[in-house]
Amino acid sequence: MPNKSPTVFSKEKQHTLELAQQYLIPGRVEALKNFGIPLVVGRREGYYLWDQDGRQLMDFHLNGGVFNIGHRHPMALATLQNALSNLDIGNHHFPSTVRAELAEKLAKLSPGYLHYTVFTSSGSEANDVAIKSARYATGRRKIVAIDAAYHGRTGLSGAAGDDAVARYFHSDEPADFIKVPFNDLAAMEEALTNSDVAAVLMETIPATYGFPVPDKDYLPDVKALCKKYGSLYIADEVQTGLGRTGHLWGVDCWSVEPDIMVVGKGLSGGLYPISAAILSKDVGSWLTDNPWGHVSTFGGAELGCPVASLVLDLCSSQETLDNVNRIASFLKEGLSDIQSRHSYLCDIRQQGLVIGLQFDHPNGGIHMSKALFDHGIWAIFAGFDSSLIQFKPGLLVDQDYCALALERFEKAIKVAENKIDTSPTISINPDV
Repeated sequence: MPNKSPTVFSKEKQHTLELAQQYLIPGRVEALKNFGIPLVVGRREGYYLWDQDGRQLMDFHLNGGVFNIGHRHPMALATLQNALSNLDIGNHHFPSTVRAELAEKLAKLSPGYLHYTVFTSSGSEANDVAIKSARYATGRRKIVAIDAAYHGRTGLSGAAGDDAVARYFHSDEPADFIKVPFNDLAAMEEALTNSDVAAVLMETIPATYGFPVPDKDYLPDVKALCKKYGSLYIADEVQTGLGRTGHLWGVDCWSVEPDIMVVGKGLSGGLYPISAAILSKDVGSWLTDNPWGHVSTFGGAELGCPVASLVLDLCSSQETLDNVNRIASFLKEGLSDIQSRHSYLCDIRQQGLVIGLQFDHPNGGIHMSKALFDHGIWAIFAGFDSSLIQFKPGLLVDQDYCALALERFEKAIKVAENKIDTSPTISINPDV
């Protein structure tokens, strides 16, 4: 059991909370306090992190997959330290050996005919690049996206995601961004039928909606509709890519070959920000026609490229993918066993180590996040549906780690299922 009470703060932690509330993220600090999760991350290593007060937590959030290979992976640290001996951020205007080699590796490992890479510093920016590229390639403006998807908070990516937040900042573009329900093929075809849509922007498994797994033929059928109506298919693999589904890319589970793929979060190794939009030759023709059409000072920073290359090696290795599938089976069996005793766990959504757990209460995900926090696990509730939590183990965890997590999970669910709460459903729409 984790040590120390989660409600007793050291002077150091109290100071951090006060500074953050005064100068940085006042609303978030207040919300997390209200949820009973006043976490301030201190030490972190492997698949554990420690509250600034010293409480150890198993990390089943991984910051959306940033820490797929763990916190401060020794090989990634050594790679970054070695890069620091002779590299810096670099100059994005000029050719770079490490950047070019990483782009070649991405081309060789990506599905279908993806070829060119445009590096960015965030998934949001990479989705912006994807949308701009699709518009250039097709000569069309409209983008179809899922109504409960998250693609970032920058200009185009924000307009493609949650309408409420985009409207809040007067940045929504309803004429150009059409939203349809997930898993609804008829609605998708209706949106494409006028042959005026540049691209469908598709989270392979929508993360902030609690990881609903697509119907068997849904993604292939969406790809077929794109081909029928002259639209491009953009796969947002920011959370489902890099081995998490048991395949290197989530779309590989359904044999879908996108025209553009967006990769982020885990590509960083948790150490240096780097994301990418990977384009087919046709879609990326603007890189020849307008070579400065998109520039990103910190995109593909040379310090991050060797780390990202190592991440690709680790995540694409058969050893890692075998471990993902082995652990996924172990967790599926363990969670199903718990569900047989606790009907409060009403749905298990799983594709490899992409796992969403739904509870029989509109705020069940929040209740479970709090109960798990108290029992030594950090797992975050789904921003667009607070009845769910995302349950994201690392790619390299072992069975003993997961057995301990299941033990703590069952203790937590016994607390959460007995929680009396008449408060309304909560939605704070975090990037998770």
